[in-house]
Amino acid sequence: MNVIPTSLKEVLVVEPDVYADKRGFFMETYHQDRYRKAGISQAFIQDNLSFSVKGTLRGLHFQINRPQAKLVQVVSGEIFDVAVDIRKGSPTFGQWAGVHLSSETKRQLFVPEGFAHGFCVLSETALFLYKCSDLYVQADEGGILWSDPAIGIEWPITDPIISDKDKRLPCLSALLSHQLPGR
Repeated sequence: MNVIPTSLKEVLVVEPDVYADKRGFFMETYHQDRYRKAGISQAFIQDNLSFSVKGTLRGLHFQINRPQAKLVQVVSGEIFDVAVDIRKGSPTFGQWAGVHLSSETKRQLFVPEGFAHGFCVLSETALFLYKCSDLYVQADEGGILWSDPAIGIEWPITDPIISDKDKRLPCLSALLSHQLPGR
């Protein structure tokens, strides 16, 4: 397993070991001891699977009082995945890191607690699987507008398909301190 830092040192790209032959391939998508040795020590307690069509953009989402670390991967297709540091007092507050993930590369992205998360679909469809370090609580959900100009994410698509809820999310600067996860 190879771990590659991004522009935000806590956000990590994980390249699992893949064993391929004429039958196909095998890989461990998570092994607690190996991931802990690589610096990912969170216990994951919920798995989610998302299916989306080309041009879909989901996010930027986070949990306020019960922040979730996420270990994300694409089972089928290709996406552009983004993490934004929204930890109060962080020296990289408001900065983002983006990574292409696909079923072909089998890379994963680790998104720590205190980061907003979103992705857009580049292939015809995508199956997106992610582990979470805490349970999802709808009343604790927060979000930031995907196109917040102060963050300046360079999404690789134009005119994305976005949910009505995500279209109404505020910019990061409009959120009050209690609406952000602590550091």
